[in-house]
Amino acid sequence: MDNASYATLTRQSGLMREMQIIANNVANAATTGFRAEGVLFSEHIQSLGPATESLSMGTAKVPHTLAQQGSLSQTGGAFDLAIEGDGFFLIETPAGQRLTRAGAFTTNEIGNLVTMRGDAVLDAGGAPVFIPQGTGTVGISADGTISAGGAPVGQIGLFMPADPDQMRREGGVLFNPEGGITPNPTGRMLQGFLEEANVNPVLEISRMIAVQRAYELGQSFLDKEDARIRGVIEAIR
Repeated sequence: MDNASYATLTRQSGLMREMQIIANNVANAATTGFRAEGVLFSEHIQSLGPATESLSMGTAKVPHTLAQQGSLSQTGGAFDLAIEGDGFFLIETPAGQRLTRAGAFTTNEIGNLVTMRGDAVLDAGGAPVFIPQGTGTVGISADGTISAGGAPVGQIGLFMPADPDQMRREGGVLFNPEGGITPNPTGRMLQGFLEEANVNPVLEISRMIAVQRAYELGQSFLDKEDARIRGVIEAIR
């Protein structure tokens, strides 16, 4: 196989990866707190000698999470929370601490604030958030301070990844902050709201069409290159 075929195959592989990411974005367009993803293409250039042109090959292996704010939907739920601006909720999962923008919470049998999967929501100090039972209306202010019966009882934490480039997606709305986390004092919480996915379905479908056409063009080149090589082999025999 010659250099042109290798370069085209790496391009096809990258386009396939981008198509998978676009399809995942479209599938999660109605998922609360979902953040759309893109893919970063990189170019690798290799010198082939002083009298030969260099070989350039592209790859697409680095996913990129889009940080645009999703629209906010009012639910009126006492434990439904949306983040306006930067920041993530910190939750404790069986695999460790994870970040999320999905704020559909509830309380469990012992009064801890949890996700719908039962993972504990953590406060500014990294401890589970406890909601006293039977103390009246629960209010949550913009900085995450929780009041029950008019008295403050805790504060939900907002965090940012210390290194956004090391934040890895796990599942639909969970992120593993492999580079660590830092407190985020700038984000605001809105009680009774949920953040919708920041996916633009029209834009994603347009991207899907463009990627599909690019993939078909690359496949057409590979088919013609295969026919050319077969013709050369037949002519040599």
